Amino acid sequence: MRAVNELLPFLVVGVTTGSVYGLAAMGLVLTYKTSGIFNFAHGAIAAISAFVYYDLRTLRGLPWPVALAVAVVVVPPVVALLMERVTRTLAAATVATKVVATVGLQLVITSALIAGYGSSALDFPGFLPTDTVTVIGVHVGIDQLTSAIVAAAGALGFFAFFRLSSMGVRMRAVVDDPDLLELSGTSAFAVRTRAWLIGCWVAAASGILLAPQLGLDVLLLTLLVVQAYGAAAVGLFSSLPLTYAGGLLIGILSALATKWVATSETLSGLPPAMPFVVLFAVLLLVGRGRLAEIGGHRPAPPSKPLVSPATGRIVAVAAVLLAGCVPLVAASKLPVYSSALVYVLIFASLQLLVRTSGQVSLAHAALVAVGASTFSHLAVGAGLPWLLAVLLAGVVAVPVGMLVAIPAIRLSGLYLALATFGLGLLLERAIYGTSWMFGKTNTLPAPRPGLFEGDESFYFVLLAFAVAGSLLIALVGRSRLGRLLRAMADSPTTLSTLGLGVNVTRVTVFAISAFVAGVAGALYASQGRSATGAPFLSYTSLTWLTVLVLCAGLRAAGPPLAAVLVAVVPAYLTDDTFAQALPVVFGFGALLVALHEAGASKRRGTGAPAPDDPGASRSDERLGAPGPATQRLTAARKARTAQTAPARIRVGSGLSKEAAR
Repeated sequence: MRAVNELLPFLVVGVTTGSVYGLAAMGLVLTYKTSGIFNFAHGAIAAISAFVYYDLRTLRGLPWPVALAVAVVVVPPVVALLMERVTRTLAAATVATKVVATVGLQLVITSALIAGYGSSALDFPGFLPTDTVTVIGVHVGIDQLTSAIVAAAGALGFFAFFRLSSMGVRMRAVVDDPDLLELSGTSAFAVRTRAWLIGCWVAAASGILLAPQLGLDVLLLTLLVVQAYGAAAVGLFSSLPLTYAGGLLIGILSALATKWVATSETLSGLPPAMPFVVLFAVLLLVGRGRLAEIGGHRPAPPSKPLVSPATGRIVAVAAVLLAGCVPLVAASKLPVYSSALVYVLIFASLQLLVRTSGQVSLAHAALVAVGASTFSHLAVGAGLPWLLAVLLAGVVAVPVGMLVAIPAIRLSGLYLALATFGLGLLLERAIYGTSWMFGKTNTLPAPRPGLFEGDESFYFVLLAFAVAGSLLIALVGRSRLGRLLRAMADSPTTLSTLGLGVNVTRVTVFAISAFVAGVAGALYASQGRSATGAPFLSYTSLTWLTVLVLCAGLRAAGPPLAAVLVAVVPAYLTDDTFAQALPVVFGFGALLVALHEAGASKRRGTGAPAPDDPGASRSDERLGAPGPATQRLTAARKARTAQTAPARIRVGSGLSKEAAR
């Protein structure tokens, strides 16, 4: 009995917090079920409402009911209309395009809030009473109890809405076949808009309820949706009641973990990482058939790069020559350009994953962090030679990259992105602060090679690594493995049909990318003479993805340009306003690129090549000369097309005559 009484306070805290997580996750699942878009910007919408309330209540002195009404009632419809318009264009785009679009939107909102209100946490002007009441022998704040009741009422309302209302049925139908819904006399636009309106209302309410507990912190509120990932996974991204139960489960497990690991230094990061443990476990253990993605998806259409291969090579050579002249003109800015050379490696390794193989990985910053911390342990702790420590740092990152690849074997698309993002957050919250990586101080010493201690001499060392790493990625792209990777990005099923190992290919590309990222982390630490986890947060992975998308059309010149945008351009922006607005530009640009790619795919119809156009098959082209199996598949496809063509002509003629009558 005593043990139960000791656990009661943690259980009550877990239920009150988990209920809000469950409510936020239900709004996320609602919009996903009705639009087919998993909204990575869900937490950013919650942050918008919380900051609107703060601005009106604290800065402008409006009464709290007025500020609350504007933040929760007025703001969500405006955001909902924007989201509906964006997601309508993305409805049948590739999964990578959908992820990039919503991640870009999240970056725009978050960066704009940081630019306007700063990155430091602010005191949130609460409007609920903070007195305590006794519930089953535990003192609970009235504000916490009210939040739990509101969340529970919202969950019950969701369940009744989808079960009993005709609009709930229409919302489920709109994602399956919007055209059929239109034929029944119901506007798909109106249904989707109402779904987004409800989802944005839920996000706004979640932000307002959690802000008094978390503080008015942009990143914490933006990552609210990450807390909801685990709850949504428990509900298999479809069941609203199970999603709410998942929120309660995560809240309770996090609260109990706080008690159980209170005396353990190694496990001190487990409580905040509990949502990601649940997310990763569900995605790995649940049957693959139960994680079907919602909505239509088109294969990636063949996209014409902005430059030809020859031009890309010329630009790359010119970039190397210009980089060799940088020490002559950079002066005090030389360390900035040294960091840019490290970012060339980071973006080259990420491009191999995202653009070449089509794997959406959001844990890349964690791989770089592993390389940075490992280098310090090897070079300083173990006293290994500098070059050996750098290379071994890349080797140590390979098993971590293969761990990231485990979800890629079972999952793809959205669920792979969620799994990798969850794993990156798990490493950040639970492992970064341990002695395995950066320790309590979050900073470790990192040396430079003895003969290249100076900034200028070490710059050329970094330039040599950047060129070597870029050549390695280029050779992989031009090899048979590169052709397999591009074919896998087009159609993994076709690759398996030809008797080629898709899983081995996936693990291999993650291993190569992790090695280059680990080496980049070691060089980053050596350049700054210290290894720290601060630059390699999970949010950084989202920023890198958006910048890479902006520059990917430049082929081999994409990573150097991305490195310049991330490392060099901010150093020359003397105005803090412009420097803070730069991530907004990155996010907005990535959103526009994603919308353009989605529109191009839509204009091509299915986005797939015509069945009677053998030259349009990118899988055949990327695999090289087609083998016997490929030739038989092509011949069968042509024969089937020839048989069905007259039927299509007759049907089309019949429809034309009927329309004429």
